[in-house]
Amino acid sequence: MYNKIKGVLERLLDTKIVLEHPKDKSLGHYASVVAFSLAKERRKAPKIIAEELVQFLKQEQVCQEVFASISALNGYLNFTLKESFLDELCNQALSLGKDFGRNILESKKSYYIEFVSANPTGPLHIGHARGAIFGDSLCRLGRFLGVKTHAEYYVNDMGAQIHMLGLSVYLRIQEMRGAQVEYPPNAYKGDYITELAQKALEHFGALEGEEEALIAQLGNFAKELMLAEIQETLAETGICMDAYISEKAMFSAQERVFTRLQEAGGVYESEGKMWLASSQKGDEKDRVLKKSDSTFTYIAGDITYHDYKFQQNYDHYINIFGADHHGYVARIKAALEFLGYESQRLEVLLVQMVALLQEGKPYKMSKRAGNFVLLKDVLQDIGKDALRFVFLSKKLDTHLEFDVASLQKQDSSNPIFYIHYANARIHTLMSKFLQRGNEQAIYASSLCNLPPVATHLLFSALNLPKVLVSAFVDRELQKICEYLKNLAGDFHAFYNAHRILETPQELPYLKLCQMVSLSLTIGLSMLGIEAKKKM
Repeated sequence: MYNKIKGVLERLLDTKIVLEHPKDKSLGHYASVVAFSLAKERRKAPKIIAEELVQFLKQEQVCQEVFASISALNGYLNFTLKESFLDELCNQALSLGKDFGRNILESKKSYYIEFVSANPTGPLHIGHARGAIFGDSLCRLGRFLGVKTHAEYYVNDMGAQIHMLGLSVYLRIQEMRGAQVEYPPNAYKGDYITELAQKALEHFGALEGEEEALIAQLGNFAKELMLAEIQETLAETGICMDAYISEKAMFSAQERVFTRLQEAGGVYESEGKMWLASSQKGDEKDRVLKKSDSTFTYIAGDITYHDYKFQQNYDHYINIFGADHHGYVARIKAALEFLGYESQRLEVLLVQMVALLQEGKPYKMSKRAGNFVLLKDVLQDIGKDALRFVFLSKKLDTHLEFDVASLQKQDSSNPIFYIHYANARIHTLMSKFLQRGNEQAIYASSLCNLPPVATHLLFSALNLPKVLVSAFVDRELQKICEYLKNLAGDFHAFYNAHRILETPQELPYLKLCQMVSLSLTIGLSMLGIEAKKKM
């Protein structure tokens, strides 16, 4: 709808135009400041230009078919759509069904999206969930809009952290055997380490041999168990990955990538170490790639992984990381430039912190994980739908705080309940009608001559595709959440103010309800939530 109307006006006015929704609904469905942008070129006041444009547009046949009114107010152009035009758009949408809005993105770029990538050294905690849910929903949305997406998890399955995991399990086993042990300050803690120790004993039996070999063996064993648990938790959250890429599997490629960086003049030696000259490409300082003992730093592994990603020939690459990775961006982009890639093809989205409350108090930490709130625990408390919705309800770059208790309520204060309830109400209406009526009669009815509140509700439901495109292009999925809350709220207001069944307006009202249900269902599916038909 938006693109169709925008296209008509741009063709007639021969200029780019942006359409907004007026805050005052009485002014119409759309407003534009195009007269202000033309003022300098035409050397006239916006108010005069707006009045001239109104007279011009009113004479055009296509405008007479689309707009019920075109007016000017203080230089702004205001447009009200014809009910017959809205009715035709509704017919088209209902005939498309769940394909309404599908494949409408004009740019058909391909997107390679990395998210979660949590170290397989412990269970997923709530800090991982926000980026995980966002990445999954972004992929869903992109696919729906017609672009190719690839969802990937980079598994850091080697290095100091895996060694520390093995050491933590090893020490716990010794402790279980009665030995006095001293854990290093950065050892992994929590009951899950005890669980891993017990499983290791069950699997290996008597663990005997050289200590370092045992620690390495336990590290690999524990890592595989934790990765399996992570994958299970992601599945419970509705998150699907296209691939899990192992850092260990790419280790052999590090030397080759290092050589390419050298050949490009991106590496130099100093203090017995090999440095990436990232400051030449905008980084705040150079970074060590190889230590004095000739072992690579973790940065080398990240660069190798990004080289692998860029070899997959996608148009655009998105990394979704915690806000503590802000210093990471410049060094990776510098390496990509040295390797001959266009670094602007890499986009890094940084996720701010999450704070959970339980009836106004800090949410209880998991005994199993030590000082973390486990994702599994919150899933158990509020369910997948509420969790996904609330984690997508704010911009990624803003802190998110919510009270779990509010998401357990069965009333309008719980947004996901309120949205589900709107859809369930519509399905109840349809079930009652179909006991005595014909569904085709609903679709054949006209949505003209409806009260203004119903016409506004129809316009809002038809606006879904514009919201979806804006959410994807701007990487702001909270726009979908806001849209769904507003659409559900508008529907409940309409439902409470108007009798729908067994009235002269029964058929058009039910058609309107079907349109609202369709937009709620599609919108929720982009968030990874299945719309409920009954509560």
